[in-house]
Amino acid sequence: MATIGQEAKAYEPPQPTKNIAELERVSVDLDLVDDTYTFTNKKTNEEETVAQKVVVVDGINYKVPISVINQVKAQMEANPNMKFFKVKKDGEDLNTRYTVIPLA
Repeated sequence: MATIGQEAKAYEPPQPTKNIAELERVSVDLDLVDDTYTFTNKKTNEEETVAQKVVVVDGINYKVPISVINQVKAQMEANPNMKFFKVKKDGEDLNTRYTVIPLA
């Protein structure tokens, strides 16, 4: 059994999930993982759990929106040899738009 002090020294707070647009280069070979996050709904003041897809890079989770997955699919249909891409993010909240940019 650990003391509070020992536990505090060893404690590593969980890393918040970042967005795939924060990565400079993304490989199409990264594993996509199912994940969830919980938040408090401001209107109902109740906790809600939401499913999301993430990739893990250097121990950090990066959210991959379904719109990005759909665009990668379209890009790979046009260019089956695509290996890397970048994601550009515009807007915020419900007005967020993502653009997948193939990289050489």
